[in-house]
Amino acid sequence: MKYDYDLFVIGGGSGGVRAARRTAALGKRVGVAEESRYGGTCVIRGCVPKKLYVYASTFPEHFEDSQGYGWSVGETSFDWNKLVANKEAEVTRLEGGYRQGLLSSGTEVFDTRAELRGSHEVWLKEEDRIITAERILIAVGGTPYRQPELEGHELAIVSDDAFNLPKLPKSIIIAGAGYIAVEFAGIFAGLGVETSILYRGPEILRGFDDDVRTLLHEEYEKRGIRIITEQVFSKLERGQGDTVKAHLSGGEVMEVDQVMLALGRVPLTGSLGLDMAGVETDERGYIKVNEYSRTNVENIWAVGDVTDRVQLTPVAIHEAMCFVATEYQDDPQRPDHDLIATAVFSHPEIGTVGMSEAEAAEAFPKLNVFRANFRPMKYTLAGRDSRMLMKLIVDAESDRVVGAHVLGPDAGEMAQVMAISIKMGAKKADFDRTMALHPSAGEELVTMYDPTYTVENGKRVE
Repeated sequence: MKYDYDLFVIGGGSGGVRAARRTAALGKRVGVAEESRYGGTCVIRGCVPKKLYVYASTFPEHFEDSQGYGWSVGETSFDWNKLVANKEAEVTRLEGGYRQGLLSSGTEVFDTRAELRGSHEVWLKEEDRIITAERILIAVGGTPYRQPELEGHELAIVSDDAFNLPKLPKSIIIAGAGYIAVEFAGIFAGLGVETSILYRGPEILRGFDDDVRTLLHEEYEKRGIRIITEQVFSKLERGQGDTVKAHLSGGEVMEVDQVMLALGRVPLTGSLGLDMAGVETDERGYIKVNEYSRTNVENIWAVGDVTDRVQLTPVAIHEAMCFVATEYQDDPQRPDHDLIATAVFSHPEIGTVGMSEAEAAEAFPKLNVFRANFRPMKYTLAGRDSRMLMKLIVDAESDRVVGAHVLGPDAGEMAQVMAISIKMGAKKADFDRTMALHPSAGEELVTMYDPTYTVENGKRVE
């Protein structure tokens, strides 16, 4: 045989594992290398452990709200180290499942760093040998940006570190205002940590609908989270004991137990040997691919976060499945990145699919906007002052729903279901003729009959 493998995958995250398993199941010779732990960012240091920590952070509110429903909760306490240990046990279980799935499919698994040495050659570090493959798939993902230009950046943690802190800090300031920063702010605040967000822009969650951004800002401040906008760190330095002094560009100095940088992610393409294979990247290091995930080198593909398309786990899996269908099943498929449901597991959480109002206003001459802002029923007896938002954005000419946004309990679950109808091209009339499920928060989505306002040529009309 000309090559050792029909396919060799570099990276054992969600995209890489899916491609390897499906290809091996077709009877191909497949190998995969991972230098860390199988499961990748999502399973080991991303969405899975993060969601577990989100659950942990909501219990204090549940205990408080239960009193309005007749419950009397006794003294409570929280053990950070127990949470970390239980999280690690679950992550390890999932990692084992990923590894076993690969082995069961017939994939050869390597626990090592792998680097390109040519268009068909891969060097395995632990074994110090080069293997050959007819096709190579790169799925190494990304890593948190640690802002090396910031003086004192080594005193800060990133999301990877936050899951395994030796103890729960009493205070933290998080730089950034994307979904990672916002979610961790909710986690730490829910666990009783004095929490602040620092962001260079005017409002958190850039790219999301403005009404959602504004309401979450208000809800976070109600929960005691301080949000500092239009400022950045000027430097970090060691404070008394184990604290960190964070110098802000506005002149304030904050001394906290932890500083966290949540300033985006960068691709893990450094020292990957891309130049030795002739694989092109953009100015930020992301691998350039065409609509079928193929790089400029004919036999090398890339999927997932390393390509800087849509950085979400289900997207990486979808891209991997399209790659397998195209290359091994004679069924060319291009990944569909349109109308992807997204959730931010803040507290309250956000679920969204489609365009924000601002995006839709640029795309359509006239919009009908339907919006409901109310207190969820679950908070009435609890007496909690927390609001819920539901918003539908409709192209007035076609009546098609082009955006749906929910902020409140179980918003992510609603967004996933709404994505099906919106992906199918549902019109507002379809929502209107759908019978409401009462009593539920979701019924608001099908009972907003009259537009709250319209937007014409980018300008709001009441």
